[in-house]
Amino acid sequence: MGSRVELYEAIRRDARRNGMGVRELAARYGVHRRTVRQALESASPPARKRRSFSAPRLDPAKPLIDAMLRKDLDAPRKQRHTARRVLARLVDEHQLEVSYSSVRDYVARRRPEILAEAGRAAERGFVPQIHPPGAEAEVDFADLWIDLRGVRTKVFLFTLRLSNSGKAVHKAFASQGQEAFLDGHQHAFDQLGGIPFEQIRYDNLKSAVSRVLFGRNRAESDRWVLFRSHMGFDPFYCIPGKEGAHEKGGVEGEGGRFRRTHLVPVPRVDSLVELNALLLAADRADDHRRITNRVRTVGQDFALEAPLLRPLPGERFETGLSLKPLVDRYSRITVRQSTYSVPARFIGRRVRALLRADEVIAFDGRTLVARHERSTVKGSTTVVLDHYLEILARKPGALPGATALAQARKSGMFTAEHEAFWSAARRAHGDGDGTRELVEVLLLHRRHSHADVTAGITAALSAGAVRADLVAVEIRRLAQAQSGLWVPN
Repeated sequence: MGSRVELYEAIRRDARRNGMGVRELAARYGVHRRTVRQALESASPPARKRRSFSAPRLDPAKPLIDAMLRKDLDAPRKQRHTARRVLARLVDEHQLEVSYSSVRDYVARRRPEILAEAGRAAERGFVPQIHPPGAEAEVDFADLWIDLRGVRTKVFLFTLRLSNSGKAVHKAFASQGQEAFLDGHQHAFDQLGGIPFEQIRYDNLKSAVSRVLFGRNRAESDRWVLFRSHMGFDPFYCIPGKEGAHEKGGVEGEGGRFRRTHLVPVPRVDSLVELNALLLAADRADDHRRITNRVRTVGQDFALEAPLLRPLPGERFETGLSLKPLVDRYSRITVRQSTYSVPARFIGRRVRALLRADEVIAFDGRTLVARHERSTVKGSTTVVLDHYLEILARKPGALPGATALAQARKSGMFTAEHEAFWSAARRAHGDGDGTRELVEVLLLHRRHSHADVTAGITAALSAGAVRADLVAVEIRRLAQAQSGLWVPN
C-alpha cells in the first residue's frame, strides 16, 4: 500500500462496496481498528504528531540561556546573542557539552517568548544579489557600544564588504568624520590588497555627500572627490530612505552579523587600538565561515576575487586633515573641541596639526613635536608631562597639582620609582630643589628609554643617592654592564 491517503481510500471503498466491518477491514489491511474508524470518518488522514525529543544535557544550560536572552533586552539592539554565540559561551564559560541543534531550537522557542514581553519587532529581510568578482563593494558606518576603560562608550564601526566574495573589513573610530571615513577606506584597501574596479555603494554619509540632489545625484565634498580620484573608483549612491536599503543590503546585514558574532557581550578594552586588533583577528577568523548556500568559504571566494581588484596606487593618500591651531598659554592646541599639549617653547605660536582618525600629530615645519591618541570625548584635555618640564624647572611648586602629572600617573609613565625618588629628594633638598631634581630625572627620558631611567632611579635610591646626575651615572653604568664592558667601581 502506498500513502496513507491511498490506504484510507481502499478502506472506505471496501466498506462501501463489500459492506465489510471494522474488524474485517483491520485484519485485511493489517492496521489497528482505530485507523479503520478514522478512515471511515474522514478521507483525510489526521496530521501526524511531531515527535518531541528530550535534551537532558540542555537542562542545566536553560537558566543560563534565559539569562543571556533577558540580558539582550538591555543590550544594544544589534549586539544580541545568536544561537551560535550562546553555544560558544556555554562551552567557553561554563564547560557545558551541548549540541548546537538543541541550543538553536531552545533559543528559537524562548527568544520570542522573552521578546514578546518587551514588544520587540521582527528583523527585516534583505534581497540577495549577484555581483561580478572584483567589481563592487559596499560601505557603511554602524553604531557600536564598548566598555572603554570601564565606561560604556559609543563608537562607530566602519565596514567595507566586497559584494562577490562577502569578504569584509572592519575598523572602529571615535567619530564618523571625514578623516575616519577616508582612513577606513585606506585600511580596507590595505587589508584587501586592492580596490574594486567598478564601484562602491553608499548611502548619504555626510563624510562624502554635502548635499542630496534629485534622484541619485549628489553634491560631493572636494576632499572626498580628491580621494576617489587618487584611488581610482566610482561611487554609487543609493536612494535615500527605506526604498534604497536593499541596494546595499549586503553591508547592512554584514554589520549586524559581525556585531552579534564577535561583539557580544559588549567588548571591554582600554583603547581603540586594542579594539581594532580584536576586529582584525575577527576578520581573519571570518575567512573560514560559509555564507548561506555557498560551497566555498569566504576566504576561498576572496582568493579567487583578489587578483581581479585594481592595484593600490604607488603614492599613499594622507587621510588626515591639516590644521594650523594657535598654542595657548597652557601649551595646548584645540582640535575639534578637545585640547592636546605641545612642548612649552611653542606657546603663542601656530603649529601645523594633522588630525587623523585615531591620532593628533603636531609639527614645527617638518619636525614632529607631539603625538597623541585622539580623544573620544569632546571638551577633554590630553597632556604629556614632558611638554612642561622647562616650565616646571622654573616653577616646581606647580607640579603636585598638574593635570599632566595626574595623567602620567594614570597611564603608568610616572611610576612608583619616580614617586619614591621625588619623596626622597624633597626630604633631602626641600620641596623646591627636590622637585627640580625630579624634573632633571624626567628630562633623562628624552635621551634614554623609560625602562633604563626607571632602573637608574632604583639603583640610585639603593645607593642612597637622590640627585639627577647620579641617576644618569647609574643609567650609563647599567648600559655598560649590559653591553659586557668593564665597569669601574
